[in-house]
Amino acid sequence: MPPHASIWPDNARIVVALTFLIESWSEGKAPPYSPMTSPPKPGAKDLAGITWSEYGARAGAYRLMRLAHERGLPATFCVNARVAELFPEVVRAIVDNGFELAGHNYAQDEVLPGLDEDEERALIRKSLDILQRTSGVRPRGWLSSTIATTERTADLLAEAGMLWHGDYNYLDLPCQIETRHGSMVAIPHSDFADNRVLRAAPRDFFQCYRDTFDFLYRKEPNAFINITVHGHFGGRPLISAMLDEVLDYIGAHPGVWFPRHDELAHWVNKHRIGFVPYTQRFPLAT
Repeated sequence: MPPHASIWPDNARIVVALTFLIESWSEGKAPPYSPMTSPPKPGAKDLAGITWSEYGARAGAYRLMRLAHERGLPATFCVNARVAELFPEVVRAIVDNGFELAGHNYAQDEVLPGLDEDEERALIRKSLDILQRTSGVRPRGWLSSTIATTERTADLLAEAGMLWHGDYNYLDLPCQIETRHGSMVAIPHSDFADNRVLRAAPRDFFQCYRDTFDFLYRKEPNAFINITVHGHFGGRPLISAMLDEVLDYIGAHPGVWFPRHDELAHWVNKHRIGFVPYTQRFPLAT
């Protein structure tokens, strides 16, 4: 692939995908991180952490939808199925407002590693079934909670009819992969989700994505950026303000394509975009 030949629609120079995570932990469980600096006593219920985590479904998701909607931007919401049981209205709002709904395990702390094949298959199908019953739409993509995957996850997702899978940290660009049940599109995850700045300055979120965008836009045509935001953290004003600035900054540049994950996956499939090593994309000068 010539380094300056665009592989994206309308000769776009860079793709920016918005990934919004709406999460819920098991009954009585809280995220292992939160703004509270003093953890509860061992064995005590972390009610502060539990209620903090519910912000995404109660308000954060709606703010993220609003920020995208104001700009006419699509986004993909990866949602724990337990959210659909506890807060069905937010799942329906995601679909009703034209955003993509994707699977994200049943509960955020119920990860795939450690399950046997039948258990993993059952968890995937249970999660997808709940989201479908609640929203009326069968998800076509999947991002595992905590990006914790197994050697058979891609096969099981393809078996379940998934179009794309987002648990990939070794890729720069989306591409087709082969599974026991046919091909599927692998989408790289973010290196810097919003909760990376939980103990730092929210401004770091803007700085990180602005600098990453500038580098790729200037030096690496056909680049891809996945901006990941959690509803219970990034959906709050302190990070949403930074996302607002990031989207304004990136949107001011020509040649940026903002697709939903399913739209991106369909493009990859249509053009049969496979894995291309970095050294092939940008050969070293000799």
